[in-house]
Amino acid sequence: MSKRFYITTPIYYINAEPHIGHAYTTLAADILNRFYRDILRRETYFLTGTDEHGTKIEERAKLQHQSPKDYADAVSQSFRELWKHLDVRYDDFIRTTEPRHESRVQAVFEKLLHSGDIFKDRYSGYYCVSDETFWTKTDLKNELERLGKEAPEKEPHRPRCPTCGKPLTWVEEDGYFFKLSAYQDRLLQHYKAHPEFLQPAHRAPEILRFVESGLKDLSVTRAAAKVPWGIQVPGDADHTIYVWFDALLNYVTALGYSPKGSDEVFEEMWPADVQLVGKEIYRFHAVIWPAMLLALGLPLPRTVYAHGWWTVEGEKMSKSKGNFVDPHVITREFGVDALRYFLFREMPFGNDGDFSIASLKKRYNSELGNDLGNLVSRVTDMVDKFLKGELPKKPRMEQAMLSKAIADESRAIYEAMECLAFSDALGRIWACIGRLNKHVNDEQPWKKFATEPEKVKFLLFDLVSSLRIIAGWIEPFMPQTAAKMQMELGVRRISHPLTADEVLSGEMQRKIQKAPPLFPRK
Repeated sequence: MSKRFYITTPIYYINAEPHIGHAYTTLAADILNRFYRDILRRETYFLTGTDEHGTKIEERAKLQHQSPKDYADAVSQSFRELWKHLDVRYDDFIRTTEPRHESRVQAVFEKLLHSGDIFKDRYSGYYCVSDETFWTKTDLKNELERLGKEAPEKEPHRPRCPTCGKPLTWVEEDGYFFKLSAYQDRLLQHYKAHPEFLQPAHRAPEILRFVESGLKDLSVTRAAAKVPWGIQVPGDADHTIYVWFDALLNYVTALGYSPKGSDEVFEEMWPADVQLVGKEIYRFHAVIWPAMLLALGLPLPRTVYAHGWWTVEGEKMSKSKGNFVDPHVITREFGVDALRYFLFREMPFGNDGDFSIASLKKRYNSELGNDLGNLVSRVTDMVDKFLKGELPKKPRMEQAMLSKAIADESRAIYEAMECLAFSDALGRIWACIGRLNKHVNDEQPWKKFATEPEKVKFLLFDLVSSLRIIAGWIEPFMPQTAAKMQMELGVRRISHPLTADEVLSGEMQRKIQKAPPLFPRK
């Protein structure tokens, strides 16, 4: 338990403003971080950032009549502003244009060049400028067969990128290669020995098939004349380091790793516990990244987890289609917590899902407004009306059976959270909320108070205790809502939500406050 729990997001490429897809990954990391930090009370460290080198960034900067650095500064800032708006609490934000990163990437390159894991040769193959990705003819076998020829750059009908669908460019140039092929067997051995590494489990076969089919050495530089906006290869000004090789190293450079001597924080926190990525970049993180770590003699992350994509009204988000979802637009109407809730309630984390305003509005009104918000309003209103806001002293065990039964669900909810089964955790929480609503409707305390006031006092105590437990459970997902609930339910201002055991201990109570609805109907 001495090691800090280390969570990362990918560093986001700044060729466009942040959208709901970026927010999804970062919010997942924030939720997991809050769970470990605030509920399990672990020391944690949460890293995010931006990827700022490469041809695409230089091209975007030119379109904006800016230098690459000025363009990068502006877009990187927009990511940080969105994370602040969405109540994301990260520990560090790294940019690949920072000196702390660039110097350490060069040190890694020098080490691997000296060890023979990087060598100089000539590259011939296809390159996707949009994804900054190299593709071999083997990778493109089906596409080339479809075209009926091995189409080089000069052909009018070039093969298209398997990921983004854009035409590929044929590249022939001298450069440096990483001996990825040398790590094929060690990667397969690691996957077998550590099944928790490739997550979710249903994505593991894709990686296994890819590695088993044979790994080829990877080009890790570009000619500086073609791609000047990048980190210079140490001792060779004619080449810049491939943007993906550069970017993947952020997870250790941010902690102060360098082959020339690492900071203490790196020794304290590496390896990462959970590295979250989108499925489109899973191969980079599940194959190239661990091979780089093996070459450096560093431990591999415990888990690399690839989540699914969001479509919009059934269509993949695309700049050309103009259907990117701006989180600011959603939060203006529904609030930040409602968006955080919806994204992780609507579909199991790891699967693909469809973003729909109609679905969001339905869950907002039924699950947030009616199930939770109305329950909190009813209970606090009755405590205010019948007990003048003052709960009785801690009851006997038999007088608080409901809250104890609710507390017993903590273990299953925590297990779901540890597995990143966020939708399952929320489903279990809402089942408990449904149970409380049914209990209120069955018992009808507003009718019983005139004849059984003592029974109603302890019934309300039980309901308040149950809601305090639920406030703790939902804090990682909806921190603002959890804070409001705790205030309305008489919990003194604290730095973290109460655990079920703390609630049942009867501590930290004060007068119950009747308050406006948590989620006004839309």
